[in-house]
Amino acid sequence: MINHLTSRIRQYRDYRKTVSLLAQMDDRQLSDIGVNRGDIDLVVRRGRLAL
Repeated sequence: MINHLTSRIRQYRDYRKTVSLLAQMDDRQLSDIGVNRGDIDLVVRRGRLAL
């Protein structure tokens, strides 16, 4: 159970870090990788192909 909790916490931290890094990019950089600013959360949660 503790391993599962530790894993979930790590996943959440990775998720927040990725969202933060993408949010720091300007719109041109996001466009270059095929992501709209409003889709950052969805892309991080489900992957770019989910769009």
